[in-house]
Amino acid sequence: MTLDLYGTGLRQGREDPFGFDGAGDPVGERLHPWMFEHGDAHKAEVDAIVDAGAFVMGRNMFTPGRGEWDLDWKGWWGPEPPYHGPVFVLTHHPREPLEMDGGTTFHFVTDGSEAALARAREAAGDRNVSIAGGVAVLNQYLALGVVDELRLHVVPFTLGAGERVFDGVPPSSLRLVSARHTPEVTHLTYSQRSAA
Repeated sequence: MTLDLYGTGLRQGREDPFGFDGAGDPVGERLHPWMFEHGDAHKAEVDAIVDAGAFVMGRNMFTPGRGEWDLDWKGWWGPEPPYHGPVFVLTHHPREPLEMDGGTTFHFVTDGSEAALARAREAAGDRNVSIAGGVAVLNQYLALGVVDELRLHVVPFTLGAGERVFDGVPPSSLRLVSARHTPEVTHLTYSQRSAA
């Protein structure tokens, strides 16, 4: 996310998957150079993103499409997505599960965020469930109070508009678990503060 807490810009689309900033310029890869251009220096953080038994994401993270499905669209990641496990995609439009190379299967859930989380927990077994994103989905789960650990990757620029982390989330107290700074990004990990 950016310094002003935006995880994506405005008007996401197939050509501009991260949308546009407040000045109307495409966000492009400005949010993720630490991951794609400097991945070796951030291997632990990249590995932690996909280290879960199951994942939940919003439809906007899976596709730029709205409305009925374009069944030719199989996600942003190519034939072998990085998840290597079950991914539960929140949507209002039913779609049959989509099996990909490497063990990723996308399941499309139409009965809400709590149902998606329950299915992910069952699929994960003893492993963690990761809320993969996007911002609106993360905020839903933060508002439900079911996020035990929050990992934020803060890049050194501002967007001025878009979807903001913590919008609509009730006040809460978090405890800083770890912080690591590089020129490209600051990695922050928080846990829910236990009641005294």
